[in-house]
Amino acid sequence: MTTVTIPEAQAHLPEIVENLKPGEEVILTRNEQPVAKLIPISTAKPQPVFGSSHGKPIIVTEDEEHLRDFSDCMP
Repeated sequence: MTTVTIPEAQAHLPEIVENLKPGEEVILTRNEQPVAKLIPISTAKPQPVFGSSHGKPIIVTEDEEHLRDFSDCMP
C-alpha cells in the first residue's frame, strides 16, 4: 500500500493511475490522515462456471414429459 499526499497526487495523478496494479491501493492523505483510497477497476469480465447449476434445476411445471428431461439430475 502506497501513501501519497493530496498535493503530490494532484501533481502526479496520471503517473499514479498508470502505475496502479491489480490489487494495489494508493491512500491519499491530508495532514497525515488518510482521506481517500485509489484502487484499479478490474477490466476482466467474470467468466461463467459451466456446470455450476448441475443438480439445481428449477421446475416450473409438474408434467411428466417435462420431468423426463431432468431425470439424470433428480434423485
